[in-house]
Parts: sequence; C-alpha cells; structure tokens
Amino acid sequence: MLARDSETSSLKRTPLHALHLARGAKMVPFAGYDMPVHYASGVMKEHLHTRAAAGLFDVSHMGQIALHAKSGRNEDAAAALERLVPQDIRGLAPGRQRYAQFTNDAGGILDDLMVANFGRHLFLVVNAACKAADEAHLRAHLSDVCVIEQLTDRALLALQGPKAELVLAKFCADVAALRFMDAGPHRVDGIDCFVSRSGYTGEDGFEISVPADKAEALATALLDDSDVLPIGLGARDSLRLEAGLCLYGHDIDATTTPVEAGLAWSIQRSRREAGKRPGGFRGADVILNQFARGVARCRVGLKPEGRAPVREGARLFADDTSPDAIGVVTSGSFGPSINAPVAMGYVPAAHPADGTRLFAEVRGQRLAVRVKDLPFVPHNYKR
Repeated sequence: MLARDSETSSLKRTPLHALHLARGAKMVPFAGYDMPVHYASGVMKEHLHTRAAAGLFDVSHMGQIALHAKSGRNEDAAAALERLVPQDIRGLAPGRQRYAQFTNDAGGILDDLMVANFGRHLFLVVNAACKAADEAHLRAHLSDVCVIEQLTDRALLALQGPKAELVLAKFCADVAALRFMDAGPHRVDGIDCFVSRSGYTGEDGFEISVPADKAEALATALLDDSDVLPIGLGARDSLRLEAGLCLYGHDIDATTTPVEAGLAWSIQRSRREAGKRPGGFRGADVILNQFARGVARCRVGLKPEGRAPVREGARLFADDTSPDAIGVVTSGSFGPSINAPVAMGYVPAAHPADGTRLFAEVRGQRLAVRVKDLPFVPHNYKR
C-alpha cells in the first residue's frame, strides 16, 4: 500500500478518481494522471460491451482550450488557427467540429486535436501528454490576435456505443437530432455542458464536457443505466485500433506527416494547391509536395496470419529471410470484435496493397502478416 501511495503521489487525478476507485478500477499512470486501465469485468468484456451497448470513458485528462478572437470576430480566431493546422477552419460552420493536426516546419504532427466552432469562440480538445506544449504553441503563435483560455475547471466524458443515443437522450432530448461531428452547448441532466457527437472508438457516441464539480454526479447517473458500463484505457486502445484510428506518440508524431499517416482526408481542398487558401500553415511546402508527388512510406493495417499479437516496435520485412527491415509496427493488440490480432504500421508506399504478405519480427522469429485495408471493424457513425 505504501508503495502504491508513493507511486501515485505525484500523479494528477481527474474529477472522477474517487468514482474509479469505488468501482474497483485497476489504476495505472498515464500521461501524468492516475487513470483506470480496466474494471472488474476486464478489458475483453468492456470492449465487447461498448460495441454492443454503451461504455462510459473518463477522458478528463485531455486538454480543453477556448480560443477567443480579441476582435470579437470568431472568423479572426479561425483565420489565426489556420496558421498552425492544415485544415479549413474558416469554413467550419457554427455547431460543427473538425479533426485537425498541429504541424511543424517539416510537416510532422505535433499533436492531433478536435476543433469546434461554438459561434463566439473556438473550442479545442487536445491530447493529455501534449496539452502543456499545445497551449504554449498557441500562445507563442496566436497571442497577437487571440485570447487562449485553458479550461481547467471542466471534465470530459465519452459515452460510446450503439445505445449511446438512447441512454443520453434520457438526460438531454436534443442529442437525438445531432449528426456525427455536430457540437455545441446543451443541458444534460440540468447541467450546462458542451456536447459533440463524436468519439474515438469507431462507434456512434458523444463526448461531454462538463463542469468538474458536476462530473461525478453526471457519470453516476449515466452508469445507473443498465446499458452502460465504465470502460478503462485498455479497451479504449483496442477499440480505436480496430477502428484504424491513430494514437499520438505511437502511430503519429513529429516525424510523420498527415499524408504519410493516411490522414489526407482531413485536409480540405481549400487548403491544398488548387484551393482558395493553399498552404499558409507550418510545413505546407512538405505536405503539399506530398500531395503532388506522393510519399515514400504510408500507414497501413496489418493482420497477423496466426494468433500471436504483433506489438509496437516490431520490425517488418518483405520476406522471411531478408536482413533489411522495410517498416515498423506502431500499434498492435488483440481485436476482440474480430477474435484475432490486429496492428498498424508504416511500410514503403510500394507495399500498401490489401493482402500483401509481409513478415514481422517477434522474439527473433518472422511471423507472417497481411496488409489489411483499414478499419478492421466498420465505423458506425450517425451521419
């Protein structure tokens, strides 16, 4: 007990920490926080329950930032943010949200994030491990035209799964009318929240930004529904991997560009070479050149032929004898929904065809894997 107390004394806690402990969560350090990796039911059951019904995730460790234009004109905040991301923010309608990336001068990804237009300001959700650097990045580059407000007094819940709408509509009738990536203020169980129809599992669902002092009450009310189970980081990772979604620091980082990572779809035509506002963001020369001339490597799905999982860091080879690796696995785990191991990694652009046979090196042995079109499990968003 003393060892556990010593280990966690320097870790931050989300507003739901006491709830996690009360429900028997196994807690682990993650991005500087003491977070639940799973509950008594275990990762497998949590994963499958989310695919079949609804799971509640605590993602309060993530950063929430409001971006206000000093002019009072939200279009000025959007124009300013376009200096740092390759996405079309000016064209983002009020009440809508968009996936984006902060890029560096080499076109690499500093972080991936969500950007919502709340009419009077922009609302950003960034990764926990990057949130301090992201805030500093925004202040360094946008303070001339924007007020950057870190929303430290809010928690963030994700309700995911095919029954998420049915559950949340009991507390907020408005959510039934939301489409995928709609976002804005809503009252949930009498609490003023920000709600988006989004998530990172591949399932339909919602992310709910709630005042920190109301988070436990709202989470408890949602968990009182028999269709809802609390879900830890373990199942969150296997769910996003089956959905073919990138994890920052693993599948994407400062050395990978959005085009290499298979995220070209997130860069609207208006920011590309023939668009209305081509370039103008950090790393634009590199990224636009990749659109025009292609990339040397690309992210692909990988499905091992056997039952053994292929983990992050495993080297990839073109055959079972070549001494030279051609790629690397960036994420790998067991996929409960398909009852088979799944992985993602980077390979030369000459090897991306679905069904291409490669070999992953695992504990000194070469295991056959097949390139697999992503996602492994179809997305079930409400569009």
